[in-house]
Amino acid sequence: MIGYTTLGTKNLENAAAFYDALFESLGAKRVFNTENLIAWGAEKTGPYFSVTSPYDGQDATVGNGVMVALNASSTGQVDELHARALELGATNDGDPGLRAGGFYCGYFRDLDGNKLNFFCFG
Repeated sequence: MIGYTTLGTKNLENAAAFYDALFESLGAKRVFNTENLIAWGAEKTGPYFSVTSPYDGQDATVGNGVMVALNASSTGQVDELHARALELGATNDGDPGLRAGGFYCGYFRDLDGNKLNFFCFG
């Protein structure tokens, strides 16, 4: 159902290096790259995750209540990806663990403060 998500960034070069390294183990790579936007995906047809410099030229800001959830294949992969994000400079926003209904996830904020998580059920 989701075609793509886009988060604003204050520094496209730093965001690109962060997400290139983070998404490597998911098999995602850059599928679209312009001067102001980079998108990653596992296939050319999507879905995509992208970062961009805001079109209006204003500073990128974090949306209160906005979060992007990224699928992982197992609880072990959630743990690994969460740890990798922190190694790459993200901040911890909730340790990986089991939540209600068998939902396992770990929350983090990227270099620009955007909130994301890796999750799986099981």
